[in-house]
Amino acid sequence: MFSDREEARYERHFSLPSFGPEGQLALRNSSVLCIGAGGLGSPAALYLAAAGTGRLGIVDDDTVDFSNLQRQILHDESRVGATKTESARARLSGLNSDISVEAYQQRLDAGNAMDLISRYDVVVDGSDNFPTRFLVADSSWLLGKPLVAGAIHQFEGQLSVFDPRLPSPCYRCLLPEPPPVGTVPT
Repeated sequence: MFSDREEARYERHFSLPSFGPEGQLALRNSSVLCIGAGGLGSPAALYLAAAGTGRLGIVDDDTVDFSNLQRQILHDESRVGATKTESARARLSGLNSDISVEAYQQRLDAGNAMDLISRYDVVVDGSDNFPTRFLVADSSWLLGKPLVAGAIHQFEGQLSVFDPRLPSPCYRCLLPEPPPVGTVPT
């Protein structure tokens, strides 16, 4: 079921009550799409890769800028100027070569959201603007995919999970319409 290498890597997971080898196997067989490889997507992707999530997708259309490095811990100085998706693929594959990392060097939009999201079990939204957040939330809900949505502003953060498979609210239940452009900082 697990190689010697995996046994050594996930030894702590195996010893966790109510997780064990069964939980690790479920994690290995799962897929997560991360929207954004910036300040929120970076730590999420690193932990998902380290934990052994079998297939990780990274969607981002930006490049690594030197000013990103103090908060976007997925990238380093050698990657300045590179696309964030290729920087992410290199770092995540180096962290855990047993997982698959799929890079989508593009902006998530109405033309590709449903297709991309449909390929994964769970969606992690680390985007930094409301149009994308609403698109991700609406698409995930319509496709029946659990959504982990994070947001941060200065020293405040928010984390919510929206799971259409459970009796729970959706993103629009909490925020029916995007705020007017320019009224909320990115």
